[in-house]
Amino acid sequence: MLKSFDEGQARRVLELGRETLAIEADAIRALHARLGDDDSFVRAADLLYRCSGRVVVSGMGKSGHIGRKIAATLASTGTPAMFVHPGEAAHGDLGMVTAKDVFIAISNSGESSELLEILPAVKRMGTQVIAMTGKPQSRLARLAEIHLNIAVDKEACPLNLAPTTSTTVTLAMGDALAVALLDVRGFREEDFALSHPGGALGRRLLTHVRDVMRTGDAIPAVGPDTLLAKALLEVSQKGMGMTAIVDDERRPIGVFTDGDLRRLIERYHDFSNILIRDVMHANPRRVHPEQLAVDAVAVMEEFRINQMLVVDSEDRLVGALHIHDLTRAKVI
Repeated sequence: MLKSFDEGQARRVLELGRETLAIEADAIRALHARLGDDDSFVRAADLLYRCSGRVVVSGMGKSGHIGRKIAATLASTGTPAMFVHPGEAAHGDLGMVTAKDVFIAISNSGESSELLEILPAVKRMGTQVIAMTGKPQSRLARLAEIHLNIAVDKEACPLNLAPTTSTTVTLAMGDALAVALLDVRGFREEDFALSHPGGALGRRLLTHVRDVMRTGDAIPAVGPDTLLAKALLEVSQKGMGMTAIVDDERRPIGVFTDGDLRRLIERYHDFSNILIRDVMHANPRRVHPEQLAVDAVAVMEEFRINQMLVVDSEDRLVGALHIHDLTRAKVI
């Protein structure tokens, strides 16, 4: 069984953790300071903005891992992008690249043999190239139309070998491009939701009341002259903890809930002759099917209710919504 850190080891671990964060933070600050030294960042963003195809990101090793994330961030914020492994590109995947695309080549040294092998073919297609390297005089930087300098003074690795600071700075550069493009495209929350339908934001902005409401026979509803005892049977059978009270045109005129029943028990001992219209709450809260489900949540929270009626444009009952329906749909 492995032993826990002793006191000296724990101090050393904490020291190295803080030192790593400091080194990487300093490197990002240095990147921030030199970003306006030339117009390369603006030109790169402009080229990506005008791209009529896709942004193709490529890199080997750790640069490849960072490249995948950059491509994913671009794609999810309005800039169609994909990652192509340079090794696979040399054996057929280069067919994915077209003259309409922009190719982002990532290599800290700027001398990645796998990228240098495919870049001439990429350029022969007429595809424009953006290079991200830490060596402005490298072969990769010279081959590209635009070079983004991601140089760092040192890696956070105590051996100055493992890509740490350099990958952090590369990732930050990719994020900077994605955010700049997001803004100039006028990318909104709704656009983000469309590319993230399974995420929390997507569910909030894409789920409508009609998507989660109960319909047809699942809607608890009785007429105003229904005896309370029969109305309670409707409440129990439909499992929503309430029933709507509707007129002959199926327009809601009231609602009766489990909570109303508990309060009623304190006042009445005999329910046999009570009509539901005499104990219902008039003018119940309503939503429409086309409203966002999150809007229904806001009403429920404001008025501290667990159920709502759903009506059409003519105020006819077409659905019912319970807070549990919204929870199951992960709207809340």
